[in-house]
Amino acid sequence: MARTSQTETTGDRGRAAREESARPLDERVWRRTLRVPMRDGIVLAADLFTDQERPGPRPVILERTPYGRRQMRDSDRSRHDEPVPTPEETSAFFVRAGYHVVRQDCRGRGDSEGTFVKYLGEGPDGADTIDWIAAQPWCDGRVAMMGVSYSAHAQTAAAAESPAGLSAMFMDSGGFASAYEAGMRMGGAFELKQITWAFRHGEESPEAERDPLVRKAFAGTDLRDWFTVLPWRTGVSPLRQVGSYERYLLDQWRHDAFGAYWRQPAIYGRGHYDRFPDVPTLHMSSWYDPYVRSTIENFTAMGRLKRSPAYLVMGPWKHGLRCATFAGDVDFGPAATLSGNVDTSYLSFRQRWFDAVLGGGDPESIPRVQYFLMGGGDGRRDEAGRMRHGGRWHTDTQWPPAGARETAYYCHASGELSREQPTATRSWVEYDFDPNDPVPTLGGQVTSGEPVMVGGAFDQVPDERFYGARPPYLPLNSRPDVISLATPPLEEPLVVAGPVTARLFISSSAPDTDFTVKLVDVHPPNEDYPHGFAMNLTEGIFRCRFHKSFERPEPLEPGEVYEIEIPAPDTANRFEAGHRLRVDISSSDFPRFDVNSNTGVPEAVSRRKVVATNRVHMDADHPSAVLLWTQPG
Repeated sequence: MARTSQTETTGDRGRAAREESARPLDERVWRRTLRVPMRDGIVLAADLFTDQERPGPRPVILERTPYGRRQMRDSDRSRHDEPVPTPEETSAFFVRAGYHVVRQDCRGRGDSEGTFVKYLGEGPDGADTIDWIAAQPWCDGRVAMMGVSYSAHAQTAAAAESPAGLSAMFMDSGGFASAYEAGMRMGGAFELKQITWAFRHGEESPEAERDPLVRKAFAGTDLRDWFTVLPWRTGVSPLRQVGSYERYLLDQWRHDAFGAYWRQPAIYGRGHYDRFPDVPTLHMSSWYDPYVRSTIENFTAMGRLKRSPAYLVMGPWKHGLRCATFAGDVDFGPAATLSGNVDTSYLSFRQRWFDAVLGGGDPESIPRVQYFLMGGGDGRRDEAGRMRHGGRWHTDTQWPPAGARETAYYCHASGELSREQPTATRSWVEYDFDPNDPVPTLGGQVTSGEPVMVGGAFDQVPDERFYGARPPYLPLNSRPDVISLATPPLEEPLVVAGPVTARLFISSSAPDTDFTVKLVDVHPPNEDYPHGFAMNLTEGIFRCRFHKSFERPEPLEPGEVYEIEIPAPDTANRFEAGHRLRVDISSSDFPRFDVNSNTGVPEAVSRRKVVATNRVHMDADHPSAVLLWTQPG
């Protein structure tokens, strides 16, 4: 809905935004404050960057953020060998390239009015902003969007509202295909990074800004302590001083089944792809990012459903850290960074893409798929103390890459992972899963987890850095509640590039329980790592009360065998000759995911926990397997 008038705002933040007039940042670039009205009368604050005080019509690049439109973030880094540019420097770069730039504070954040509710209001607010910008005399009618993480989620949310002015989307490390399946929940389990994010940003909320006692309460809280008393309850949480944050978080957590809540356009692009404008899209993420599945699904859907081109870029980094060579305790070498490899810089890459799809350039000059294949390093320790795993960039026209084929690796009770199907008539491995002693999270596709958890690639041997780990710090696969299956040392290199899916036949003594799966590249021993190095690649989880559907949970019958499927986010890794391909199966991954109580009661309200005896069947009638997309190395 385009609006050309502006209403008065209230409050100190709104007055500060209104009172700033246009001013030059340098001899060419001007910044002035905008007040953009929403359909419900709320006014959102934004900055317009132009090449003159009274600009003429140009395409506009819009970025919407909850983190402060004038605040620097590490995810804005453009080159690995330069400081992080300020928002003003980034905006000025695009202004000089022939665009206007608008940076906007999301509702209830920064200088914008209203109440912040994570994700759910970004569709209407984004669409209203796009329509308002498109109607301004300084816009030529085309509004492109860009941004990392939340700013990428805001793009798919806006696209689901079908704004006529939206002309291109550059989505980096976000954009929900289905938040129920990646980003907020996975396999029915709740991603507890939503807790750590809410706590950190609740500390920066308007309520905390206004009240020194709220700030003092946050400063005196150790969030790690609160992870020992999950689940939280209304008024009994470290967010109790900021009620709006506590409400939205508990609301997310308590909606455990897939229903109307999870079908809202802002968090369910899959259900609204038909409403997305047919515009060029670029989808970027990294192998240790929580949004791998969303990124690849969005890319695949846009390429299939729209005529405009879709592009995919996948690096080896953690969330938004495209200028780093490492993730966790593993280094991928100087070829890993986007800057200096995919393009000169992140700024120049974005400009080249916008020019190609909006400025009359050649969209075919940019490969449709660019991905980093991890592996190929010598496996020794570098000067920073990280294992050298190596890797290099590849281009393709599709994902999974041309030539990759789905291959089944079967589970055997002997502990072997093999291309050969099991022949035994009755065979299984069982263990007791105690929710009071969950398997600790060691890296993986985690972001915003500090101070409780961190993402990345790590040797799967815990130490004091990891929440829940205890001496004597033995390998995770030495635990009795972890089934570890591995191939013999590979005789030839093997490339795994594509989705990872575990198809397991399971039974349990409990009415509900979880199963997890983790894909691991086991480096052989060397002088730096005499026990070898078991490097995690990707992991998934499945909550068994959803064995029939995520819409209608149904308890397990004790002892009955069920076939379940556990999808894990895609990966791309070269297993060298002499390495082993390993799969670890268990029933918890904490604190990344909430822990199943095994009672059948939803985790967000359960106060009891019971031990479950869980069994994975591995015989001729129940050929549990892991499905990988492989090609010769």
